[in-house]
Amino acid sequence: MEKKIIGRKEKISLPDLGLKLVWAKVDTGAYTSSVHAENIRLENREGKEVLVFEALLPGHKKFTGKEVVVENFREKKVKNSFGHAETRFLIITKMILAGETFDAEVTLTDRSSMKNAILLGRKTLRNRFLVDVSGMNLAKAYRKK
Repeated sequence: MEKKIIGRKEKISLPDLGLKLVWAKVDTGAYTSSVHAENIRLENREGKEVLVFEALLPGHKKFTGKEVVVENFREKKVKNSFGHAETRFLIITKMILAGETFDAEVTLTDRSSMKNAILLGRKTLRNRFLVDVSGMNLAKAYRKK
């Protein structure tokens, strides 16, 4: 499969989270992708333990405030950008980037102090994309018109 070229920042869609064409920072130094989430909590709904959260920050222009409910999740130890180990919830969600739709592992975390609410790590990019750090929004060329 030929790899598509993407830039250091790209617009992605996460339809299961209600997000369409949101800026994400491509970070080849990070293994796991992450999304800023608010009000992350476990709830019991109809006898099932589910993960409930809102994606992005309330001030973000793509913030919907809509609750996302996920049944399929697990906890994962992740080293954050400061090198500290923390436990985060990990979900598998549909991602659309450069005209490709695929399942991606994403951790939920507080990225409110970061410039980018979404980070794309190596695991998501591997065997799919090449990164041209001199460009941004290069995936636009692959999106269906």
